[in-house]
Amino acid sequence: MNLRRVASILAVVLYALAAAQLVPLIYCIAPSDPTSALGFAWGAGSCGLAGLVLRQYGDDVGELYRREGVLVVVGAWVLASIGGAIPYYASGAIPGAIDALFESASGFTTTGASILVDIEANSRSILFWRSMTQWLGGIGIVVLFVALLSELGPGARFLFSLEVPGPKAEILHARVRKTALVLFRIYLALTGVQIVLMLAFGTSLYDAITHAFATISTGGFSPHAASIGVFSPMVQLVVLLFMFAAGVNFTLHYALTQGRGGPAIRDVELRAYMVIAAVAILLIAIDLIADPDHARTDRGEVVLEAAFQTVSILTTTGFATADFAGWPATSQVILVALMLAGGCAGSTAGGAKIVRVLIGARAAAREVRLMFSPHSVIAISLGGTPIPEETVRGVVALLVLWFLGWGAGTLLLSIGDTPVLDAATASIATLSNIGPGLADVGPNGNFAFFAGWQKCTMIVLMWLGRLEFFALLALLQPAFWRR
Repeated sequence: MNLRRVASILAVVLYALAAAQLVPLIYCIAPSDPTSALGFAWGAGSCGLAGLVLRQYGDDVGELYRREGVLVVVGAWVLASIGGAIPYYASGAIPGAIDALFESASGFTTTGASILVDIEANSRSILFWRSMTQWLGGIGIVVLFVALLSELGPGARFLFSLEVPGPKAEILHARVRKTALVLFRIYLALTGVQIVLMLAFGTSLYDAITHAFATISTGGFSPHAASIGVFSPMVQLVVLLFMFAAGVNFTLHYALTQGRGGPAIRDVELRAYMVIAAVAILLIAIDLIADPDHARTDRGEVVLEAAFQTVSILTTTGFATADFAGWPATSQVILVALMLAGGCAGSTAGGAKIVRVLIGARAAAREVRLMFSPHSVIAISLGGTPIPEETVRGVVALLVLWFLGWGAGTLLLSIGDTPVLDAATASIATLSNIGPGLADVGPNGNFAFFAGWQKCTMIVLMWLGRLEFFALLALLQPAFWRR
């Protein structure tokens, strides 16, 4: 294994992280915020120094193969989480090291779970950094430097496949670097358009930027305690539409920019995504209208409330305009089901991904049929396209790991006095990179009350969800480290 090559690439990640922290550091100058500025100076300096150390050890010579690729991807997310925590800790915004790491990991994995009790008590530069970590994590740190580096060679394709979620990472061009650049441009364009629209409907530039960062990344961090609830219905509608767009496979966005609407129309996953969202909105709206607490509320407001929360949870963004932890039980069950599904593959959304749910359901249906017709040869297909058996096996394996991870996380978090509902929804909220759960970890709550070891458990769940299990679990295999 070429560890020196891995170290050289991770050094670039640390350099990029140091450069990113200069943005909020410069922002500190205008409001004269020396405390936060010191925190970002420590963060940028520490990341830059660590990058120099790795660069001295590293070597640019040698190919990047699968084992090195796994180490690069896992190392990038772990180092980003640690490096991103330094400004929180060094500025005193988050005094505890574990709490700072939790907030940083939640940002970079676009989870949106927070330990901040009083969000608006923090400086604007710190809150800007929270949203910025989600924007960087949404495009994917690895995809970002694949786009910017030309010397990765053949290993870039494997890095791209590890980073882009879904059963198959779709390559838009023969050169992976060009594919990554295309996705990055679409990501930038969506961010820019949302900023312009939010400004047009009366938000401040600061609110427009921070919320666009957290929307397109499907992260959900807001500098306001009331989240999107502080804005007008028109702004909420803008955010809703861009959350929905961020949950769509980015290759379909690319097809639309090329004037090819056919792939989007024919895409089975996109159609399922739209149907799931529409049905969930309808059921929740009916449930809320029948609820006595919403009986006197304007029905248009109820539908918008139901639609916003549905799309926010389905895309794993985690923004809120209402405390759905106080909704009727039926609506809460629907939201938990959406937490498991997540958005489309190839999007910034978390969760298991809708295409995997579709493949898993068809694999289960095939097994039922084979019980009474064991000699049948039944191929699984989506939209008329056969799914390779190795892909089906991988999907089933990931779904099993997802449920085992949820169960194990619930069991660990329930140790002590933690209520089962808190433990179960905190587990799925961090594993699926959603953010809010139900009960005390709902939209009006936070994760501060958990013990330090429980927060560490949830940090691992965030990494597992973001890396989709296999890359992180591969490091635990002895065979991985053998020559």
